[in-house]
Amino acid sequence: MTPVCLKSNLFVTSKDLGNGFHFIFPSNLFPVSFTVKTALRRHGPGRILRSLHRNLRVYCQSKTEEKQVRRYSPFLEGAVLSSKGAILASDEWRAIPDIWRSSAEKYGDKIALVDPYHNPPSNMTYKQLEQEILYFSEGLRVIGVKPDEKLALFADNSCRWLVSDQGIMATGAINVVRGSRSSVEELMQIYDHSESVALVVDNPELFNRISEVFCTKRSIRFVILLWGDKDFLNIEGSDDMPVFSYNEIIQLGKEGRNALLESHDDGRQFDYEVIKPDDIATLVYTSGTTGNPKGVMLTHRNLLHQIQNLWEVVPTIPGDRFLSMLPPWHAYERACEYFILTYGIEQVYTTVKNLKEDLQRYQPQYLISVPLVYETLYSGIQRQLSSGSMARKLIALTFIKISMAYMEFKRIYEGKCLTKDQKQQSYIVSLLDCVWARVLAAILLPLHTLANKIVYRKIRSAIGISKAGISGGGSLPVHVDKFFEAIGVTVQNGYGLTECSPVTAARRLDCNVLGTIGHPIKYTEFKIVDPETNETLSPGTRGIVKVRGPQVMKGYYKNSSATEKVLDSTGWFDTGDLGWITPQHSRGRSRHAGGIIVLEGRAKDTIVLSTGENVEPGELEEAATRSPLIQQIVVIGQDQRRLGAIIVPNKEEVLLTAKRSGVVDANASEINKDRMMGLLHDELKTWTTEFSFQIGPILLADEPFTIESGLMTPTMKIRRDKIVEKYQHEIAKLYV
Repeated sequence: MTPVCLKSNLFVTSKDLGNGFHFIFPSNLFPVSFTVKTALRRHGPGRILRSLHRNLRVYCQSKTEEKQVRRYSPFLEGAVLSSKGAILASDEWRAIPDIWRSSAEKYGDKIALVDPYHNPPSNMTYKQLEQEILYFSEGLRVIGVKPDEKLALFADNSCRWLVSDQGIMATGAINVVRGSRSSVEELMQIYDHSESVALVVDNPELFNRISEVFCTKRSIRFVILLWGDKDFLNIEGSDDMPVFSYNEIIQLGKEGRNALLESHDDGRQFDYEVIKPDDIATLVYTSGTTGNPKGVMLTHRNLLHQIQNLWEVVPTIPGDRFLSMLPPWHAYERACEYFILTYGIEQVYTTVKNLKEDLQRYQPQYLISVPLVYETLYSGIQRQLSSGSMARKLIALTFIKISMAYMEFKRIYEGKCLTKDQKQQSYIVSLLDCVWARVLAAILLPLHTLANKIVYRKIRSAIGISKAGISGGGSLPVHVDKFFEAIGVTVQNGYGLTECSPVTAARRLDCNVLGTIGHPIKYTEFKIVDPETNETLSPGTRGIVKVRGPQVMKGYYKNSSATEKVLDSTGWFDTGDLGWITPQHSRGRSRHAGGIIVLEGRAKDTIVLSTGENVEPGELEEAATRSPLIQQIVVIGQDQRRLGAIIVPNKEEVLLTAKRSGVVDANASEINKDRMMGLLHDELKTWTTEFSFQIGPILLADEPFTIESGLMTPTMKIRRDKIVEKYQHEIAKLYV
């Protein structure tokens, strides 16, 4: 058979595939290998003929079709492809998609994913999840996706996000991930910098928001729509750009996979390649709290480390239910999803709006989230306690104080107290200390037990978390940590960075020491170094935290200079965080709290006053937000003689406090700025009185700091530099 070769590598052969001639369209026209009938159904005869007329020229020259490279995940697809001339099936995971075959074999018809808030609502078993991933990956191959190409996956949390994420990885391609709430400029910057060739988008609303910029200024080979109707897409001026729905990709993949299984190819059509552990799996762009986001290159090996080593932190069992609400492109949520779905877990997708209701409806064993969520739950409980009668409020708050005191004494005799002192107590002092703590704890235990029965049990039922809340992605305020411990809700704090895939340390259930981020997870090393000399510091001494382990990134994409600044030749990654490691003691109140990491803020967030004194703003901000009157706060004062603050007040609480204290009339509907400032100053003094640095002048912000305004990252971290830049003129007036 001699093919007729057309310009741009379009081949029209006389081989009858049963339903028409076989076309291979050029990548700049229709990046898809499919039959004429399929082409007509997808794009219509008029569009195909017009495109052929504009772009193609026939000339007579014999040419043989080049073999395609088919890269695959060995354990996921090895059993099928071993008979096609590929490497035999691997019996161990070498790439992330390998985990889905294991899960399907172990848990089969168990529910893996519950997605109630998309249309249509979806439940997916482990077998179905594996099948969808295989179909999606094959669908991508059918439309021309090649290994190592980058696809921009701009979407939010859903079952289809997971399928598309893993489908892309299973082809050997690289996904470039971001959420729908990012600005058009940020998405375009990520698309350009990553050299992505196509778009996978959440819904028509997102596509229409970015289409004018993307479709007129960027080369997009095709678009895949995960949710919604293609008819609602604005694709004017992009008539030649194919758009596929999620279901169309699945159908193409199903047909392609069936054809592959029925074929007798023995390696003549494809060059088979195995995805290697050190191949890049994904590009995750950092949140960019300062400067432009950088593309973190995470490999399959990086992410497999998380999957294989998080169980000792979260000892989950098949049938446990997790509630998922973080953006899945966030490395923390993503690694946790991969991990839990290898243990037969049911994952339920929720939203910030539906979180409270879903906690009660689904009663999850675990909630994986950021500190802000636990702070929100804490504030909600406090408001509910305050809304009751004065007697009920007094009883509840008294019980909580008693329980916190009980937990403090319990911590002492269990040997789980923090100390920087390397010198141990004497044996006699340690013994007396332990006995004294046990006696006081025994006195308080009956009251704590009573409080548990009549107050805390109701709170826990409303929260719905029966095993543990896992907190990461930021600093968990100590007062929130202590409150949940007192009422019997376990919160395990952890620590990680996007560059570390992300988890590096976490508190275990058997050593959940408050105020820390726990021990390093398996195969992970920590050291504390002097910021000036880079010398390793002894336990108990504060310095820069460095991490080394299999989860540390390959580097920043196309940014070797930035990589060299944070990653040295021996594999140590500079986190930019300040912290210390607790000394090892064999006796006393710290005997079971050795080798744990404690963080104390970001080195780059340090405020240097004109007096030369250094201030860590995070501790002050954490203390200030304990006030119900303060919704958000950013401490300022760089190069000034004293500290100041930009505050977003909780106006409802401010007004209620003003009425209770007689500052305004009981019937008042608002409070003027001066009186509000006075109340906020009083609150700051109350909550930050223990600090050596006090906050002076304050500036009131009219609107909260949000992701949409660009003043918070998509992972809900304050963009300190952006806020200071926005209010620079007002800040200057504060210090006149």
